[in-house]
Amino acid sequence: MTLGNAELYRLKCDARRGLLENDLILRRFFDRYGNQLSAEDGKVLGQLLSLEDNDLMDLLIGRKDSVDSLKDFARTDAFKRLLLQLREK
Repeated sequence: MTLGNAELYRLKCDARRGLLENDLILRRFFDRYGNQLSAEDGKVLGQLLSLEDNDLMDLLIGRKDSVDSLKDFARTDAFKRLLLQLREK
């Protein structure tokens, strides 16, 4: 089941970040995958978007594969898949 318009809009609003680099990566992700996101993807994105900008950047550019606040969550297949999609160039 894909995310509804309201849920997708909320995630896109939450994706507006203080770091331009994060904004660019997230905008590219939503352009590619926004219409295909499932409810599970929405939960993963919600967790990622709750991170501080620098922690999020570390994940997005591959400097880290996890952060302490998401340690258990980062082991899930949904998290790994979504992170790979976010890192696509």
